[in-house]
Amino acid sequence: MPRYTLRQLEYFAAVAEAKSISSAAAALHVTPTAVASALTELERILNSQLVVRRKAHGITLTPTGQYLRTRIAALLREADELELAAAAELAGPLVLGCYSTVAPTIVPILMKWVRDHHPRVDLSVVTGNQAELPQRLLAGGLDLAIGYDIALPDGLDSVLLYSAPPYALLPAGHRLAHRETVSVTELADEPMIMLDLPPAAQHTRMLFERAGIEPRVEQRTTDFELTRSLVARGFGYSVLIQRPAVNRSYEDLPVALCEITPAIPAAHVLMMWSREVRLNDRAAALAAFATRNAEQLDPRRHG
Repeated sequence: MPRYTLRQLEYFAAVAEAKSISSAAAALHVTPTAVASALTELERILNSQLVVRRKAHGITLTPTGQYLRTRIAALLREADELELAAAAELAGPLVLGCYSTVAPTIVPILMKWVRDHHPRVDLSVVTGNQAELPQRLLAGGLDLAIGYDIALPDGLDSVLLYSAPPYALLPAGHRLAHRETVSVTELADEPMIMLDLPPAAQHTRMLFERAGIEPRVEQRTTDFELTRSLVARGFGYSVLIQRPAVNRSYEDLPVALCEITPAIPAAHVLMMWSREVRLNDRAAALAAFATRNAEQLDPRRHG
């Protein structure tokens, strides 16, 4: 009976991919200490050095590490398939909460997977804002929730789905619309349409505060699509996080997307659950699917 665990293999695979313990930990949404400990224990169990660790230079794989990397990819895939097969008879209620602006690009994918693979699971979805969904999780009203890693209360565990750097949304005819990037300074005197919905508003304010600039807010909305429609109509620009697959408003008017430079920290979209509540089998299966397929949940990968 092997003494190593699938978690140790998963952590090693992440380190081999990222070539850094800290980067692997960020991708796995765990602490670097947890990754380093798992790697050390795996090396002890296998009685082989798998990586060479160099401060400030990441890691390199030893020949044994290279060999193990090629072998465990298939093993981890087989483990995933076995998990799905064992969970084939999942049944019962599952309540998923999702931040309202994220829901249109993530929820349909999750619902289709549940329908196709676990038709006896009764999945219901609740949309809401960043302030209420974590509290509903902690109160036991949700099994899982999807939202940003901004202003979260204590008591939650999570997995990272994808990162979402903020961007500037401009009217198609704007003088900066042809640019791939735009700076906050260049936007300072422009009228802004503020999406005044947590966590978007907090993230936007932080962005301008870091640059020492006070944005010229002309309109405030609490609706993502209304914000995009006002931008398309030329009322101003906006800074947003979530990215629809098409650069057109509800009225089918074009908008332009510009990356913000210099690069600033991205928001992270997480799947969360209460640390005090053991995940039921339906929630655990959905969280495992979302983690394995995080790339297809990222709207930047669509289209």
